[in-house]
Amino acid sequence: MRRPDGLLNHNVLGEDKGPQDACGVFGVWAPGEEVAKLSFYGLYALQHRGTESAGIATSDGERILVYKDMGLVSQVFTEGDLATLKGNLAIGHCRYSTTGSSTWVNAQPTLRPTKYGTLALAHNGNLTNTGDLAELVQKLDADAPKNARGATTDTEIMTALIGLQDEKNVEASALAVLPKLEGAFSLVFMDEHTLYAARDRHGVRPLVLGKLETGWVVASESAGLDIVGAAFVREIEPGEFIAIDSNGVRSQRWAEAQPKGCLFEYVYLARPDTTIAGSGIHKTRVAIGAQLAKEAPVEADLVIPVPESGTPAAIGYAKESGIPFGMGLVKNSYVGRTFIQPSQTIRQLGIRLKLNPLREIIEGKRIIVVDDSIVRGNTQRAIVRMLREAGAREIHVRISSPPVKWPCYYGIDFATKAELIANGLDVEEIRRSIGADSLGYVSLDGLISATEVASERLCSACFTGEYPIRIPEDMSEGKMRLEITEVHGN
Repeated sequence: MRRPDGLLNHNVLGEDKGPQDACGVFGVWAPGEEVAKLSFYGLYALQHRGTESAGIATSDGERILVYKDMGLVSQVFTEGDLATLKGNLAIGHCRYSTTGSSTWVNAQPTLRPTKYGTLALAHNGNLTNTGDLAELVQKLDADAPKNARGATTDTEIMTALIGLQDEKNVEASALAVLPKLEGAFSLVFMDEHTLYAARDRHGVRPLVLGKLETGWVVASESAGLDIVGAAFVREIEPGEFIAIDSNGVRSQRWAEAQPKGCLFEYVYLARPDTTIAGSGIHKTRVAIGAQLAKEAPVEADLVIPVPESGTPAAIGYAKESGIPFGMGLVKNSYVGRTFIQPSQTIRQLGIRLKLNPLREIIEGKRIIVVDDSIVRGNTQRAIVRMLREAGAREIHVRISSPPVKWPCYYGIDFATKAELIANGLDVEEIRRSIGADSLGYVSLDGLISATEVASERLCSACFTGEYPIRIPEDMSEGKMRLEITEVHGN
């Protein structure tokens, strides 16, 4: 069977990679159930959060087995693979790289032997003090040969730190390490008998707890619970640590909560059928679209979304404005990873591999196009050009987030600051750049009000440049900083 290499993707406009999702994590404790298959389906529901690699670890009470590879969840695992992963508990991960390159060695879960058993760990987020932690690993494991670690991720650093603690078990070791971690992290990890989960004190990335008839589930989003039939119990709180075993669920605080949930989860990252902080994401995005219609009205004949990310906001815009909603762009559902790269001729057609206009809907009309964000602007430029070629009389672009001016260091891989079009151009200059007749963004206040979450409980750094968690200078080295820095650890 030919395995995917993890390098190929559906970004037709290679120079306009959109905001790349965080990672997806999943954990299940369910004796008597096929935990590997439950993890597979949980990761399948979380696929949008990471498309580079996927992996599952299971434990039968005596040993932990891990299977991981590059590619989508459906590409990585076969029925036969899952059949070999037997046990009573499991964790899973689908990755988009934010620290460390996209290679097999950096795929998760990570695995490490310890003096009290084996540790497997999966991580969603991005630490901001990875360099300091790598030096700490080096000091604690001074006998390890240089670069013995192999992997170059903050996940590997965390796994090493927990494994190197002189404590009585994994739980005590994790509680000793968690206060040393800075940045954003939602963790699921396990030893041979117990499932663990932890969330950073700011709760930047989501993490939820669900109940099966025969056990418990932890997942990045509530959609990961739904697919396996787990009932939503609650969110794991910022600064909370939980352990799940035959005695049930144990919870304790390792840090005082200082909530700063990611605002971009509401705009783009989370699935529309997910609930975060009590707010349904679809409902929130419809409300954002309605707010956008109030703030950036325009006379037009039709509101169309950029499918699928712009659809809920377009529905809200149409309802609020009274302008009819229509599907003026058709998305090719089968554009995903492929071993066939577009030829130059096809690449020049750009966006048409992913989207194609319905001429009979668009021709002669004044069109409002609703999308979630503008990063570099190349995709919107291609869409505007395509709609004009299809006969649109006017094209008005509306964006359901404020201008993205700053990179994220907490688990989203945006373009660099210099590459972000809104960092150097004002709205009118961006409008001219993409060729639209008008351009409007929702305001930050409007976006926050639509979430129904207090502004002081949200991180909006990518819009404002105000980072709630300190960003050290070495973060400027980007995701490859552990590959650049001469530090080692196991």
